[in-house]
Amino acid sequence: MTAEYVVGLVVAVALLGRLVLALLFPERF
Repeated sequence: MTAEYVVGLVVAVALLGRLVLALLFPERF
C-alpha cells in the first residue's frame, strides 16, 4: 500500500461523503 494509494483513497472517500451529505442536507450546500 503506497502513500499515493492512501491519499487517493482518502480523497475519494471524502468526495463521496460530501456528495452523500449534499444529497441528505441540500439546504447546507
